[in-house]
Amino acid sequence: MGLRWCATAVFLLLLFITAPLYAAKASCTFDTFSVPAQYTLSSVEGIADDGTVVGQVIDNKTQLAMGFMLSSNGTFTAYSAPESQTTWMYGENASGTSAGYYLDNSSKVHGFTLVNGQFNEYNYGRGSNTWLFGVNHVGSLVGSYGGGASTKGFLLVDGQYTSIVVPGQQVTFPVAVNDNNAVVGSSASGFVNYGFLWQNGTFTSINYPKSKYGTILSGINNAGVIVGNRISADKAFGFIYENGAFKSVDYAGADYTEVGGINNNGVISGQVYLTGTNSLGFTATCK
Repeated sequence: MGLRWCATAVFLLLLFITAPLYAAKASCTFDTFSVPAQYTLSSVEGIADDGTVVGQVIDNKTQLAMGFMLSSNGTFTAYSAPESQTTWMYGENASGTSAGYYLDNSSKVHGFTLVNGQFNEYNYGRGSNTWLFGVNHVGSLVGSYGGGASTKGFLLVDGQYTSIVVPGQQVTFPVAVNDNNAVVGSSASGFVNYGFLWQNGTFTSINYPKSKYGTILSGINNAGVIVGNRISADKAFGFIYENGAFKSVDYAGADYTEVGGINNNGVISGQVYLTGTNSLGFTATCK
């Protein structure tokens, strides 16, 4: 779960969902994984329908932050964008398209996709930083552009950009998109994050109850099942949101469990922190 932006509470979204005062615990079967010894796992993000997981690792020798892809058969691939200082990968689809962004040597951010290994760069407007986060199975992309206290979101379909900007907020980060172009993400203006669902221009607020630093939504599948994390200081605690109810995702014995994404088979991806410095990636099925 790589997004940890901040915000201030405002009654600004167009639709509100009444949340329960507590969340039940999901019953999950976990399959954990580690990365090769020459890397340190940094974050686990999205998961494609074929089980491929993407995220970020640190090269232990160079300290370079790189994206990674891990297939369902265990094939691990680390990736750095051309002429990059740092590379992140957030989304993956079963057609072989990965989405992410990189920081170039002049400290500008560019979005990119890898389509079966072919690199394609994306820049929204002239001079703006551009982040790509999510890609669905028909090629729609979501991301953000701008920077600092003026960061706006977008949906990109067939070369056409549609603006996604939560009213009254300084930053909007659309992170994931399903095949119906339903988008989830978070917005911020201060120290609290606010989760949102956006579709056809309509916002719906989805926020974990009584979360001190708010909610970040990280994935949505075609059935409308949403995953995300509630934020507490420097930790993030994963959940599943379905049919108006939250269920926490907890790995037994872990300090905390983060959720990165969900595919159309209902399999979620994420990361368990056994201690502050010892973590494993995972895929899981939950009820």
